[in-house]
Amino acid sequence: METRRLVLLMIFSLSLIMLWDNYQASKGNPTLFGMPTGAQTNAPAKAVAAKGADASVPNAPSGDLPKPASANAADPAALPTEQVAATAETITVRTDVLELQFSTQGGQLIGSTLLKHPDGQDRSKPTQLFEQSAKRTYVAQMGLVGAAGAPNHRSVMSVVQKPTDFTNGNPSQNLVFKGVSGGVETTITYTIANGHYDIPTVVAVRNLGEQAINPSVYQQITRDDKPLATDSSLYATFTGPAVYTPEGKYQKVKFADLAKNKAEYVKAADSGWVAMIQHYFVSALIAQPGPRENFVRKVEEGLYSVGYVSALGTVEPGKSAQFASTVFTGPQDQRVLKGLATGLDLVVDYGWLTVVAQPIYWLLEKIHGVVGNWGWAIVLLTLAIKLAFFPLSAASYRSMAKMRKVAPRMQKLKEQYGDDKMGFQRAMMDMYKREQINPLGGCMPILVQIPVFISLYWVLLASVEMRNAPWYWVTDLASPDDLITRFIPFSMGFHLGILPIIMAITMYIQTKLNPTPPDPIQAKVMMIMPLVFSVMFVFFPAGLVLYWVVNNILSIAQQWVITRKIESGQA
Repeated sequence: METRRLVLLMIFSLSLIMLWDNYQASKGNPTLFGMPTGAQTNAPAKAVAAKGADASVPNAPSGDLPKPASANAADPAALPTEQVAATAETITVRTDVLELQFSTQGGQLIGSTLLKHPDGQDRSKPTQLFEQSAKRTYVAQMGLVGAAGAPNHRSVMSVVQKPTDFTNGNPSQNLVFKGVSGGVETTITYTIANGHYDIPTVVAVRNLGEQAINPSVYQQITRDDKPLATDSSLYATFTGPAVYTPEGKYQKVKFADLAKNKAEYVKAADSGWVAMIQHYFVSALIAQPGPRENFVRKVEEGLYSVGYVSALGTVEPGKSAQFASTVFTGPQDQRVLKGLATGLDLVVDYGWLTVVAQPIYWLLEKIHGVVGNWGWAIVLLTLAIKLAFFPLSAASYRSMAKMRKVAPRMQKLKEQYGDDKMGFQRAMMDMYKREQINPLGGCMPILVQIPVFISLYWVLLASVEMRNAPWYWVTDLASPDDLITRFIPFSMGFHLGILPIIMAITMYIQTKLNPTPPDPIQAKVMMIMPLVFSVMFVFFPAGLVLYWVVNNILSIAQQWVITRKIESGQA
C-alpha cells in the first residue's frame, strides 16, 4: 500500500518537474535536463563558423559586401549590396497548396505560404514558413563557390521562364533564373507542381571562359532563432537545423550549440539531407547522390544556416555541368516525407521512444482511414490500447480492490499498534499473506504501461494531422479546448473548455475508487491531484486531453466492475 502510494507520488512529482522543465525550455532558460531546445542564447556578437563549415560559402546577409574598386553604376552586379537588394524583383507563384515568393537576387526562395494549413494564431491566415521581412529571416539560397566571380545568392539574375496558369492542364511548370558573371553562366530551374510541397531544382553551370574551372554548388537554408508565436509555454518542441546521413542518421543541432561552436554532426557524406525544423512543419534540401560537405553554422548573431557544398568537377571551356536537388517546404506528413528521402520522416520527432511511438501512429492513421475523423480515431485508439493492457490493468485494479476491502481492518491495526511502527508493519504483512495481497500488484502494471502512454502523448503532440482537425465542439485537436471561452470571453490569457473539466471529474471518481490512505496528509494530496492535473491540461492540446478523458472513463468502468466483484466476494 505504502509502496504504491510512493510510486504514484513519484510519478506525480516527475510530471510536475517535466512540465516545469519544458516551460523553462520554451522561455529559453537553462533547464534541468540540458540547454533549452531551439532557444535563443546570449552568445558573443562575433560571428563564428561551425566546425566543418565551408568558409567560402557567402554568408546569408549581404549588407556587408563592399563595393568593388572597378564598380560600374550601370552594372547591377557591381553595385553596393544594399542597392542590389533594392533592384531585385519578387516573383510570386501560386499553386493549389503553396504560394511561393522568389527573388531575382540569386533566385532565392524567400517566401512560402501553406494555403491548406491555417496559422496557429490567426486561423483566417495561412501558415508561412519561408519569409524575408523586418521581423523574420527564413530563406532558401544557392549558388557557386570555387570559381572567382561566379553567380551566388547575392547576384541579381534575370527571369528566363515564369509559370503561368496551373489550372489549364498544366500540373507542373518551370521557373527559371539565369545569371552571368565571372565568365560563368548559372541557370536555376525550379519545377513547381499542383498538390506538391516538394520543388525539384536543377542548378546548371556553363563555362563561358577560356580556362577550365572547378566550381562547387552550395545550397543552404538560413533562418533566425526567434521563437515562434505558436510555441507553447508548457511543452517545448524542437526548432532548429537537422542533418541526416547514412553514417550519423538523424542529428538535430541546437541553436545554443551553434552559438557556442559545439555543434556535432556528420560533415562528409554521399547522400542524405539537411533541414530546418519547427513544430508540425519542415523545410528541407535533398541533394542528388554524390559526395558533399554538410555544414551548420552561425552566420551572425541570431542567424544560422544549414546546407551542403558539392563539387561539380572540372568544367572545360564551353562545357556544362549540373546539380539536381529537391527543396521541400511544407507540413510534416510522414507518408509524403518518407517517399521523398530516406529518414526524412524522422523530423516528426518522438524522442527516445520512437520505436514504440511509430507503431502507435501507424495504428492511429489506419483507424482514421476507416472512421474519417481524427477525434474518433483517438477514441478508438485509446480503446485498442486499453484492451491490449486489459490483463495488466485488471491485475492492478484487483490489487487495489483488495486493498480497499481490507482498509478498515488496516486502520484498526494502526490504532492498535499506535507508535509501534515495526509491530504495525509485521501485522500488515501478515494480513497481506492471509488475504493473498501483493503490495506491488497495483503499481507494477502502471509502470509497465508508462512508456506506451508517453509515446502516445508524443504521437498526438507531434502529428500535424491534429492541426485544425475538428471533433464535435472542438475545432482544433492541436489547440486547447476553448468552448467555454468562446461564449464567455476571459481576459486571463488562456482558454477554458469542457474536456479539462470532464477530466477533473473522472480523476476525482478514480480517486474515490482507490483505497483511502490512512495518512491524512496523503489523503489530501491524492484528492488535490485531480484539480492540479486538470489545471495543467487547460493549456494542453485538446487531442491529448481527449485521450486522457477516454482512458479515464474506460479505467473507471473496469475498476468499478472489478471492485464490486471483490467487495461482494465474487472474485
